[in-house]
Amino acid sequence: MKLIIHTYKLKLKHPFTISRGTRTEIPSLIVELQEDGFSGFGEATANPYYNTFVEQFEKELLEKREIIETSSIKTPEEFWDYLLPYFQENMFLLCALDEAYTDLYTRKKGVKLYNYWNFNLEQLPQSNFTIGIDTIENMVSKMKEMPWPIYKIKLGTKDDLKIVTELRKHSNSIFRIDANCAWNVTETVKNSLELKKLGVEFIEQPLPADNWRGSQVVFENSFLPIIADESCIIESDIEKCYNHFHGVNIKLMKCGGLTPAKRMIEKAKSLGLKTMVGCMTESSVGISAIAHLTPILDYVDMDGALLIKNDVATGVKLENGTTIFSNLNGTGVLLNE
Repeated sequence: MKLIIHTYKLKLKHPFTISRGTRTEIPSLIVELQEDGFSGFGEATANPYYNTFVEQFEKELLEKREIIETSSIKTPEEFWDYLLPYFQENMFLLCALDEAYTDLYTRKKGVKLYNYWNFNLEQLPQSNFTIGIDTIENMVSKMKEMPWPIYKIKLGTKDDLKIVTELRKHSNSIFRIDANCAWNVTETVKNSLELKKLGVEFIEQPLPADNWRGSQVVFENSFLPIIADESCIIESDIEKCYNHFHGVNIKLMKCGGLTPAKRMIEKAKSLGLKTMVGCMTESSVGISAIAHLTPILDYVDMDGALLIKNDVATGVKLENGTTIFSNLNGTGVLLNE
């Protein structure tokens, strides 16, 4: 098996602002694993909040090339277990390798990934489209530019309720709110009542990630479901979220890839938690991997490729929130020339 590394800078269509700051481009590394004339692809993007950088990814991959290029006689699940001791300090990179190997493995078998998992495509959740923090005028403009059935609205300002009130005047779509850890307990409970009146479906991660006591108070008093994001990183976090959140938003890069994400979804379901997978503003490589999990999800946020000007691949597409799978096997990705 041969490792090939591709690096890119994904340019955003608009400056993207959340409560922690603004970004205009996203450095991305694509892992390609080649064997027997087949290629599989996976992605890891740089994220300062999680202290991940493409230069660091590339350096580590080159240092561990021999470990990675072992003969691929393993299932994706076995390969993930094999890699974990070497990459447990870098889940983003483990994710890229897991996606690439899973893609390669299923292509070699001549099946799409959802078929390998025996998933049924009859009922897939629609993906939201994300509106970053901006002036109300610009947020309205972005909604008009991209008419969509579900919007995720980033908040964390002194005018959050005013923003949603104004946006509601311009759309009958479902609203989801993501405060990215910017609120306190009192603010969250109060906002949940007002946001429910404005047709909001749920609130994502209102409190700082480590405020478990506060999360329990919010869980018991909120007028809307609360979905964990920053509080739900790896597999062991699922049980922590029980009785603190109504659901979990799992990110492939945070947990280490498709293999652990699938286990996390199954565990969350067994505890009665709503399940969601989100993206990290990535290209169609990462988004296509996410899409194959949608048959077992309640919600999905996989609009990342729609937010960038220079997508580096083709694969799964979104049309008005609906998933359109590629004709290719594996995750369905093809890198652009």
